[in-house]
Amino acid sequence: MNVAVVGHVEWIQFARVERVPEPGEIVAAYETWEEAGGGGAVAAVQLTKLNGGCTFYTLLGDDELGRRAHGELVAHGVQVEAEFVPRPTRRGFTFVDDTGERTITVIGDKLHPSTSHHLPWLELGRADGVYFTAGDVSVLEAARRGRVVVATSRELATLRRAGVELDALVGSGEDLGEQYHPGDLDPPPKLVVSTAGPLGGWTQPGGPFLAAPLPAPVSDAYGAGDSFAAGLTYALASGLDREDALDLASRCGAAAMTGRGAFEGQLTSL
Repeated sequence: MNVAVVGHVEWIQFARVERVPEPGEIVAAYETWEEAGGGGAVAAVQLTKLNGGCTFYTLLGDDELGRRAHGELVAHGVQVEAEFVPRPTRRGFTFVDDTGERTITVIGDKLHPSTSHHLPWLELGRADGVYFTAGDVSVLEAARRGRVVVATSRELATLRRAGVELDALVGSGEDLGEQYHPGDLDPPPKLVVSTAGPLGGWTQPGGPFLAAPLPAPVSDAYGAGDSFAAGLTYALASGLDREDALDLASRCGAAAMTGRGAFEGQLTSL
């Protein structure tokens, strides 16, 4: 299929610690690493692994981290359609504790693509599935020309202004910044998915669904939500019904929990 992600990239530094420090406390990390991340990057790599290819429309800072992020994503097989802009690449610092929970601090502004940037936006009209994590109203309107469009509820403000119908809206029911309430969007999404980690989640319409079993011990939770959303995008674009689509998405989220960082552990086979 022709699948795409429209969104953002962040350069993430990870520190594995026994527990996140209390205010004023110092803790020692026993493992550190860094790599490209952010919701758009995570979803683009997951879709590439599921589909054998994915086009990622994004902005990157015209700096060392932007170039490194571009190289990493290309190495993962993603077709990156990016414009380098004279702004710093957004960074993030992530604690990963001994339970696998991640705690993230982002540094700098999220780079939101617009159709004013010189990217092949018309190609989105040929997409079977598009996942939207960041961009302005014009970009969301361009994405809506795709057959199936899924968006993160982190971008509710943009979704409200755009007023386009989504095939699915995905967010964490445990994160106040991602919660959707009936009436928040007009027209309403065809499907709203609220995730709840190991408890599974809830859909409107549909009701509760169970989380997929973990295929291996937990490593860290970074990227699990956007891997879930990428799996849902792929499943809906494939024509799967709601139950089977949620099953595939849940398997993607569970698999992401078992790998280190943004991309390790992501589901590679159906």
